[in-house]
Amino acid sequence: MKLESQFRCNGSDGYLSWLDDVLEIGNTANFDGFEFDYEFKVVDNPNELRELIEEKNKINNKARVVAGYCWNWITEGKSDSAVFDISIEKYNFKMSWNLSNTTWAIAGDSINQAGCIHTSQGLEFDYVGVIIGNDIRYDGRRIITDFTKRAKTDKSLSGIKKMYRENRENALKVADQIIKNTYRTLMSRGQKGCYVYCVDERLQDYLKERLNKFYKPVEYSCAPQDRDKAAEDNSELI
Repeated sequence: MKLESQFRCNGSDGYLSWLDDVLEIGNTANFDGFEFDYEFKVVDNPNELRELIEEKNKINNKARVVAGYCWNWITEGKSDSAVFDISIEKYNFKMSWNLSNTTWAIAGDSINQAGCIHTSQGLEFDYVGVIIGNDIRYDGRRIITDFTKRAKTDKSLSGIKKMYRENRENALKVADQIIKNTYRTLMSRGQKGCYVYCVDERLQDYLKERLNKFYKPVEYSCAPQDRDKAAEDNSELI
């Protein structure tokens, strides 16, 4: 399920290769980062991520929030705006999955809804905000995936429990590939930028660390204008 399109992420495969390395999908030559006009930020609060996307969406309605399928889709078939699927209690963050598969990418009010892998795969936006759920974490040494944290309403891992009972090693391998490629896909929906929030704090710190290997701004952004500003600030210390 790899995406080879040159049109995503401002036409650079460098970012996609970097994602492959960061998510441990495969070793690539982009271990230390990527060089092109693309904005990538790791934020500490899902509300901040939503605010960033809302601001970008005011430009041309081409920014959306997406999330890993770790929350059950209880609003499916409903239109009750008071019911939410995604809840992160620590930050009093609530959001619903997309109410429509057909208009979510273009409807103005869908900025208040999160897209899942099944809705967003194949779509492109200018900016994407990705909520990484607890189906993937960092243990201090490597990326760990956990299919038991996926929502019961997610069909992409259908039959995995039966497979696990019959062949544990193979089931974990299959689930690992699906979960990692899910986030690779979600994190490559934005042509101009991607903002990320991780439920797992150690994974969040790991992503910041990986960014810091080639760029060290306070806000963990690799936007060119921020990179130039950081260079100017550093020159004053020399």
